[in-house]
Amino acid sequence: MQEQKSEAVDTEALFCRACDQHQKGKLNESQSILETIVKRTPKHFDAWHLLGIIAAQKQDYPLSADLIARAIELNPSNPIYHSNLGLAFQHLMQLEAAIKCYDRAIAIKPDYAEAHYNRGVACQALSWFDSAAGDYETAILLRPNYAEAYCNRGVVLQKLGMHQAAVASYDAAIAIRPAYALAFSNRGLALQELNQLDEAVASCDRAIAIMPNLAEAHYNRGIALRELNHLNESVMSYDRAIAIQPSYREAHFNRGNALMELKQLDDAVASYDRAIGIKPNDVEANWNKGLALLLAGDFKRGLELYEWRWDKNGAKRPTERFAKPLWTGVESLTSKSILVYCEQGLGDTIQFCRYLSRLSDLGATVLFSPQKPLCGMMQCVTDRVRSAQIVDEMDMGLDFDFHIPLLSLPLAFQTDPGSIPAPSPYLFAEKKRVARWNATIGSVGFKIGICWHGATSSLYAGRSFHVRNFRDISRIAGVRLISLHKGAGVAQLAEPSLMMNVETLGDMLDSGPAAFMDTAAVMQGCDLIITSDTAIAHLAGALGVPVWVVLKFAPDWRWMLDRDDSPWYPTLRLFRQKSP
Repeated sequence: MQEQKSEAVDTEALFCRACDQHQKGKLNESQSILETIVKRTPKHFDAWHLLGIIAAQKQDYPLSADLIARAIELNPSNPIYHSNLGLAFQHLMQLEAAIKCYDRAIAIKPDYAEAHYNRGVACQALSWFDSAAGDYETAILLRPNYAEAYCNRGVVLQKLGMHQAAVASYDAAIAIRPAYALAFSNRGLALQELNQLDEAVASCDRAIAIMPNLAEAHYNRGIALRELNHLNESVMSYDRAIAIQPSYREAHFNRGNALMELKQLDDAVASYDRAIGIKPNDVEANWNKGLALLLAGDFKRGLELYEWRWDKNGAKRPTERFAKPLWTGVESLTSKSILVYCEQGLGDTIQFCRYLSRLSDLGATVLFSPQKPLCGMMQCVTDRVRSAQIVDEMDMGLDFDFHIPLLSLPLAFQTDPGSIPAPSPYLFAEKKRVARWNATIGSVGFKIGICWHGATSSLYAGRSFHVRNFRDISRIAGVRLISLHKGAGVAQLAEPSLMMNVETLGDMLDSGPAAFMDTAAVMQGCDLIITSDTAIAHLAGALGVPVWVVLKFAPDWRWMLDRDDSPWYPTLRLFRQKSP
């Protein structure tokens, strides 16, 4: 009996020594002692548990999970064991198994703040953001000075779109830990979402001052600087993030975006290539690389990458939409029928419907399914194309041999800048509407149809301008400005400070279900159209009327670079910003 007691004392002394070695960072020494203990005393659960901790520290997570599970078999009532097993599963990306471990730890010890926090981390990794926010909240209630929980709660609040609440959570983390670099960095990203861009940069600067090698802070700073249009500084911030973390895919990608806005297209493509090298199936990087190549006039490579748009939008690929084969430009269309269906915006349909006649020339019967509001306008195209008709792609009785999305036609026809089909005009206004609107507007003066504002989504950022920019033109003797504008931006006409006359055509303009029919008729009666980069530009170009288009420094790819004309529209003239 005395000998057994002495052996137990020796074992505990050994375990204390193992713990001491572990605390000093001497993992191998500690592990050796613990292995001696479990050979001598196989039921020493604390030794098994500590062996599991050491395995995790050595990043051998499968072994860590096995060792901690052994400890739990011997002592299932210790909440720390369950929580640490959850951490091992979390590193193995077995997140739901990890959550079950945390739940067991919490069932044993409901006030276990770390287990609630770790459960939140696992839920966050699964994108269960509501659950994660609740877990972090509980951890904070149990431990009010839990800075990491406040910081992570800020992250999930951002994911839930609660950016102001996220800033408050980061502020609470910083109040507890004033030198919390990650909280300052994340706070910068949340402030950017609130469009408080100068404050966002300052918050990232504070993070960098605390931790100069925090790559994420440099990256977040780059995003805010890009939104401020400080593009060169933005590139420098991305460069610093990449220098610290060369495999930072998002930094390579966003560096490419900033360089594209600077029209440094070769460098932008190189950045996208680096992002793609890290993640070959990076949808955004492949897509944006395609846009950069198209903008540079490299249609061959650009149009191939343009097909990534299906993955980008999360839509069904064309090959998944119909049982019939996709036309790729190789298959014979002689005596065959082909369904062409619309995608993207109304302006895109107006621009690319020109290819319908090319299909007809190959001997095809063309079935065209445009957006419903454009059916009236597109009828004038199909009326002039042999064996073409407007259809509804959702018609279950529709029969055809091949199909193709409208914006894949340039690729199928191997279009390059020198082979763009550019008939002028290829759209026509109804004669009765033209006569009616000519009577309404009259023939006096030099009539300029104007449009200054396009869609408000981020995709169209920088394309619009204020109507007041027409003020000098309005003061030219004999000039009449006629608004072709509908939607966002119309309220600018009522601003008291406008001090210029713009004629409006009332609510009857395109008031029916058919889009642009009245606008097209009004354009035919104008001497000139001046517009931002909107569908109005494409409509005017397709009608063959004189049109001036105002472009931002790095425009949409179809306008290409450094030219004041467009191979798409012979009557169009381009005016470009000289700097971003």
